[in-house]
Amino acid sequence: MNSKKSDETKRIISITGNDPNLGMDAWWWLVAGVVILTTAMVVLKPDPFWNILKFVSDGIRTTVLVTIVSFVLILVVGLVVALGRLSHNRFVYGFTSLYVELIRGIPLMVQLIWWYYAFPSVLLQIGKSQNIPFLARYKADAFLMAVVGLAICYAAYMSEIYRAGIQSIPKGQMEAARSLGMNYLQAMRYVILPQAIRIVLPPVGNEFIALLKDSSLVSVVAVVDMTRRGREYMAAHFNPIEVWSLVALLYLIMTLFAARMVNFTERRTRIER
Repeated sequence: MNSKKSDETKRIISITGNDPNLGMDAWWWLVAGVVILTTAMVVLKPDPFWNILKFVSDGIRTTVLVTIVSFVLILVVGLVVALGRLSHNRFVYGFTSLYVELIRGIPLMVQLIWWYYAFPSVLLQIGKSQNIPFLARYKADAFLMAVVGLAICYAAYMSEIYRAGIQSIPKGQMEAARSLGMNYLQAMRYVILPQAIRIVLPPVGNEFIALLKDSSLVSVVAVVDMTRRGREYMAAHFNPIEVWSLVALLYLIMTLFAARMVNFTERRTRIER
């Protein structure tokens, strides 16, 4: 009887994709379904869907590039800020805590607009007042400012994820590492962080998916991403239903694929308890 129950449990787990060692994640079928639907729209009705897809193709590349570059910076800056929030140095702790509280209180779109419009004006005024030719002639790069805005904003949230993961590791781990002769940084690098990163993988993955969707906001600061390309095509052809239906499906494909890859990584690195 117990053997039958065990086999049935394994079969159910395999179907749902919850076991890291059994079966395939069943949600891949949803990804396939959306891809098939999008492909059918493009093939069966090339005008306008194929034309829209060709027009926004460079925007797709920009969206992916902005997301990946920003996320790499977010991981690095978020970790630095998290360590600062755990520091016993009052200045470091105060500065990083102030950064987190200020950034989390300002909407992302406002931050993107500030980095693209206000920040270059600040540099220009400094360059003119201090007679610095490089700053006096500075012109904002839309892609760079978008990446900086996304990274600065999301790093504040990522730092709290890192901090929670680090604090979830028992204090005895640090004490054991220090007793072996490691200094604080060595203990963090070789003992604490490897365990904490495996714990925070799910929320980190969720942040990546959220970043991918929020990257559409960079269209307001002259970055030619998929959303901006969709607006341009709609303005020229006056067909909002077709344009935004296809753009929505393209975003859905990317986010579903990213979610499945995050799930795959989580299953492969899961710590059995």
